[in-house]
Amino acid sequence: MSTRDSLRESRTGEEPGRPLKIAIADYPTIMRAGIASLLSEQADMEILSAGATADECLESLRALRRRTDVLLLVGLGIPGERGSFWLIRSVREQFPFVPILACGANPDDLTVSQALFTGADGFVNKDVEAGVFVDAVRRAARGEVVLEGVPDSWVGRIADNVEAEVSTEPVLTQREAEVLTVAAEGLTARQIGVRLGVRERTVTTHLGRIYRKLGAPGRVAALTAASEFGILALARRRY
Repeated sequence: MSTRDSLRESRTGEEPGRPLKIAIADYPTIMRAGIASLLSEQADMEILSAGATADECLESLRALRRRTDVLLLVGLGIPGERGSFWLIRSVREQFPFVPILACGANPDDLTVSQALFTGADGFVNKDVEAGVFVDAVRRAARGEVVLEGVPDSWVGRIADNVEAEVSTEPVLTQREAEVLTVAAEGLTARQIGVRLGVRERTVTTHLGRIYRKLGAPGRVAALTAASEFGILALARRRY
């Protein structure tokens, strides 16, 4: 099962009519306030938090017990080492079921590609019409891969960029490396979850992301690829 299939499956049991909670992380105050105002006007949406830093966003997500109906909207302009891409990677590692939609103004295809490779599920240009922006948020929350407000000529380049990054330098998060190490012992997803103290579905999601990053159709192929890249040996030394 792919990561996106796992995410889509994880949301099938949500309560009808339950508002979509949205955490916004964006640096420009005016832009952040404008997006929050636009989304809060929607009857099916509720703003959980709107902050300028990655730390504020992570704290908001940790404070919420139920996270299957939360979407994270990340502006690709948060400065510093703990900036936008650090936040995307951290949320993907700590909250694998939270859909992440990146957004930005005047983006380039390499920036969008990096956001997707880091862990975002899609991108929406801040310059699109309000209705298009809101619809992109809803689609991302349903588990769709969203690319809105980018030139058609970029789509192929973005896919090529992400594929190139995966094939030349697959980077696993700390938790993914840990899951991969335990998976090498031949344990089931349930057994891996027990070992690591996480839910079976969380393990399945991590495995899906690992397979995608390594370009592998399943566990055996992923372990082979990880060995070839030297990732498995490094992970074993760490764990």
